[in-house]
Amino acid sequence: MPQRQTIPLLIPYNIPKTNTRTMSILQEIVKHKKAEVAERISLYPIKLLEQSIYFGGKTVSLKKYVLREDKTGIIAEFKRQSPSKGVINPYAAVERTSIGYMQAGASALSVLTDRKFFGGKNEDLTVARKFNYCPILRKDFVLEEYQIVEAKAIGADAILLIAAILEPARLKELAAFAKTLDLEVLMEVHNLEELQQNLHPEVDLIGVNNRNLNTFVTDIAVSKELAQHIPQDFVKISESGISNPATILELRDHGYNGFLIGESFMQHSRPEQAAARFVHDLELLQQKKKQSKGQSLEGSVSR
Repeated sequence: MPQRQTIPLLIPYNIPKTNTRTMSILQEIVKHKKAEVAERISLYPIKLLEQSIYFGGKTVSLKKYVLREDKTGIIAEFKRQSPSKGVINPYAAVERTSIGYMQAGASALSVLTDRKFFGGKNEDLTVARKFNYCPILRKDFVLEEYQIVEAKAIGADAILLIAAILEPARLKELAAFAKTLDLEVLMEVHNLEELQQNLHPEVDLIGVNNRNLNTFVTDIAVSKELAQHIPQDFVKISESGISNPATILELRDHGYNGFLIGESFMQHSRPEQAAARFVHDLELLQQKKKQSKGQSLEGSVSR
């Protein structure tokens, strides 16, 4: 595999500079992640990772599952905590929650593996992999090729690359490396600048994070505004701030196929039950919309 590259310990130029707290959090995350990766490389060398039972296995396409018409497009996330919300749900079991998510009708799973800031761990994803045949996104702060090898070794099918913490050239390199391991790439953006700088063919899906990095407030208007700027070659994913099934119908009208939902489910004691209620309500709304459209067509024909 390509020789591991050393990345300068710098905060990329495109991180918002108008909020000191936001900068300090992002800076702390990136700094800690670089140190963490260096430590893991010494403890779990690549040769060891390549011996994983999952390393040589065939991956499940996140892109294909999100686009399946018999699925909801929901990427249900397992997340214990976050820097913006603090502790969300420290007691949920990965096995029960992940199985329940898929039984509820989710298209795929997203598992946070960052320990310090999100309370996750690699074992969470491996447990989800063991009990589910579906695409699993490894949600972490990927900075080096080693982490992509690690993602494959723990059972992931796709990785997240965050434009806010990577220079465009570096993001492209990492995406290309992921392809050599048959992993799909979800690239996350927060604004038009990040999007336009990172329209790389190595990316499979583009996720628009509705969370403002300055205020941490979520607004789906961000997804709506950026939708027209995302080329048709990419599958559109809307992330964060989706707590109402009606929002999914709105976003679909703007060309979105996937919807990453975490906190809305995880804030309940039984996240999988919250997901089931959400999907049920979504199906009812879809039926009503279909019936309304049918009645409108009948009215047009009769006239």
